[in-house]
Amino acid sequence: MKTKTTTVALAAIVAAGTAVAAVPASAATAKAAPSRCHTADLKAGFATGDDAKPEMGRPGKQTQAFVWFTNKSNRTCTLSGFAGVDMVGAQRTDGTWSLVRSSKRPTRITLGRGDTTDFSINLLPVARSTPQKEKFVPATFLVTPPNETKHFTLKWPFGGQILKQDGATHPGTYLNPVGQ
Repeated sequence: MKTKTTTVALAAIVAAGTAVAAVPASAATAKAAPSRCHTADLKAGFATGDDAKPEMGRPGKQTQAFVWFTNKSNRTCTLSGFAGVDMVGAQRTDGTWSLVRSSKRPTRITLGRGDTTDFSINLLPVARSTPQKEKFVPATFLVTPPNETKHFTLKWPFGGQILKQDGATHPGTYLNPVGQ
């Protein structure tokens, strides 16, 4: 009788093992899609290479600065949308200027560990001789990754002044989506 019970139990294990093996390989190995990157997953900074520096000495000619995000976490994550950027001015009269977004459509960027992406900020520099009330002198940028509430504080490394259009409908200084 003992042998018959062992045989039945062994048959049940084999049947269960066969049932598991019948699951398609694609379903068994499917991974969850990466979730979004959080501020704690990233590090950020201004691109400062010679080819990335904005031309702040050319008044009236639009130029670009680039901010990068690098995934410092041990997981793959995604970024999609626009970063939040508040420029904090160096002059008493500057205050803080929250940059508006361009009309470009965002795409989803997937960042593996150590991968980097960036976004551009279009800037409209002005001459030093521009009256103080018409220029914004950047000191720091508060950069918040898309869909996050915590920001990075980045010191503005390029000097120069920007035409103050913080109340304009279509200012010459604005953001582009991450990855563009």
